[in-house]
Amino acid sequence: QVQLVESGGGLAQPGGSLRLSCTASGSIFSAMAWYRQAAGKQREPVASISSGRPTNYADSVKGRFTMSRDSAKNTVYLQMNSLKPEDTAVYYCNAVTLEASSYWGQGTQVTVSS
Repeated sequence: QVQLVESGGGLAQPGGSLRLSCTASGSIFSAMAWYRQAAGKQREPVASISSGRPTNYADSVKGRFTMSRDSAKNTVYLQMNSLKPEDTAVYYCNAVTLEASSYWGQGTQVTVSS
């Protein structure tokens, strides 16, 4: 049974920081990613990481967000710095197994507001 458990969302002021975590279990994962969905908008990719490839970032978060992976813990992190109000969204963790099955976490709300 594949499970993705996210944590770390919350409220931050503009210019502030938050760190999201996602722990995956139940399979071996070839790639993991963060997506976000703002109210009334489509879900969009934020960052992704896979073995042997450089981490990819959306242009809107480059230089501000950093995705990292602790393979021993099957956990990925998203360090979000210099947050902007437009970063407000529900953030979802995604994991892809070696069999190319895709799974989603439950989502965690990030709100950037003064």
